[in-house]
Amino acid sequence: MAAAAALAVTDELALPLRAVGCLAAAAGVSREEVVVITQCASPGGKFPFDDASVGAVLSVIKNVESFGEQLVAEISRVLKAGGIVLVQSFTPSSDQKLNNYIERQLLMGGFVEVNASATSSQDGVQSVTIKAKKPSWSMGSSFPLRKAIKALPKIEIDDDDELIDEDSLLTEEDLKKPQLPVGRAEAEQKMEKLGLTAEQIDNPVSACGSCGLGDAFRCSTCPYRGLAPFKLGEKVTLSDNFLLVDI
Repeated sequence: MAAAAALAVTDELALPLRAVGCLAAAAGVSREEVVVITQCASPGGKFPFDDASVGAVLSVIKNVESFGEQLVAEISRVLKAGGIVLVQSFTPSSDQKLNNYIERQLLMGGFVEVNASATSSQDGVQSVTIKAKKPSWSMGSSFPLRKAIKALPKIEIDDDDELIDEDSLLTEEDLKKPQLPVGRAEAEQKMEKLGLTAEQIDNPVSACGSCGLGDAFRCSTCPYRGLAPFKLGEKVTLSDNFLLVDI
């Protein structure tokens, strides 16, 4: 059989016309365009239809356990991409495990948008219709989930472009001369102020013979004024407070 508008299958010997009418309404076709297959498991589980040739399938199952992997795969084979499948089952109102079993079989078979709704309840038996949809993509197909990242534009720098002067980045505080620690610098400044040379410090010589006696005996122009007394010919040693800044 090449094609059919809708297909109704059941594991029973007969299918109520009411069920056929519901399938026709769901598929948007007339009742005369619905093909019915009873005892669907008897021909080895194979339907006499080509792949993707049926727009909608109704499966009315009395024995829920018969809705196995083979039947689900065969329904998926003959169903067109985007087609719907309706599974009607009759279970006790307090038993939800069988309905969960059908939903799980459809999900594992690759169907999407699986949802169930109770249609009626009578004498403790509930009629449940589970609707699902065959996806519009093919099994094994893939597509990127992330958008392609565009490369950033390349920026060319011209050698003639104006460059930033590094000196303009310095503040007035940066340009201040650093303060040297008290030490050799102060000693050299004091030696220069007194008019002494390194040779005079190492080899003191007195022109009047009184330089080594101390400031009380030195001339007003004596280069050793301010220094401690020393013996002629000996190296002049500076006192501990000599390097302190004069106030």
